[in-house]
Amino acid sequence: MMLRLKNTEVPKGIIDAVLDTDTYNEVDDQFALAYMLKSKERFDVKAVYAAPFYNAYSQSPKDGMEKSYAEILNILNLAGEKTQVYKGSDIYLKDEKTPVVSDAALDLVERAKNYSDEKPLYVVAIGAITNVASAILLEPKIIDKIVVVWLGGHAHHYRHTMEFNMKQDIAAARVVLRSGVSFVQLPCRGVVDRFYLSRIEVEYYFKGKGALADYLCDYTVKHISEEYGKKDWTKIIWDVVAVAYLLNDNDRFMLSRLIPAKIPSYENAYVDIENAPIIRYVYAIIDHDAILEDLVKKITE
Repeated sequence: MMLRLKNTEVPKGIIDAVLDTDTYNEVDDQFALAYMLKSKERFDVKAVYAAPFYNAYSQSPKDGMEKSYAEILNILNLAGEKTQVYKGSDIYLKDEKTPVVSDAALDLVERAKNYSDEKPLYVVAIGAITNVASAILLEPKIIDKIVVVWLGGHAHHYRHTMEFNMKQDIAAARVVLRSGVSFVQLPCRGVVDRFYLSRIEVEYYFKGKGALADYLCDYTVKHISEEYGKKDWTKIIWDVVAVAYLLNDNDRFMLSRLIPAKIPSYENAYVDIENAPIIRYVYAIIDHDAILEDLVKKITE
């Protein structure tokens, strides 16, 4: 138990990691994937999993996953990086006992077998957590071999839990949070929403700085300008913060603490449960500028 809790701390040195991402959902996943790939002082990225999503950018969870898979390959090509990429679930969990079998879930089960509580595999999840929950349901023993860092849910003091990643698959969130796996939660509203970029910043820092940076700039400006219906804007770049947590040496970016897990209900509220697992909860971003500086340096160098 103590080792599981210790594993939620910011690691030292290079770690093996996988990223679970709904990459085509917005514009922030692309930045997060690029940031992780370029942070070679910390990450050996073993695989990337495409997660399902359903919103204006997709026709169904399956379509969202397929588009995310294609976008992962696109970012890898622009970054000049190679790693294994797997398609994930094409639906959400039907209940808290039935996994969705996918290439991503099966890979996580098999890959985790090569790790231990002394040398875990880090799973950075920045979408609906269906793939991770399915892997745990397929093989519960992997909770001793992985650390899950999830951007999902809102802050515990927020008025509801209807955050995009959490509300897409509440059953999956409940499975993972109740499993006892080493778990780090990065809440969206009330914490992560402090990390944002303006159009001026995006163009200033990324335009003309290489193929990857140019793509991130042009894609972000086009999509957000169209979505917001105006030329000037600021946009929260949520998913970058999940990657930044594992780069958070000496609390340089954010603060966290150990707390009993709060479980999302199907009525869009957090509830306390008896004997709740202890998780690490990020409760404050303390240096927006430091995260931005590190992100820009790595993507444009």
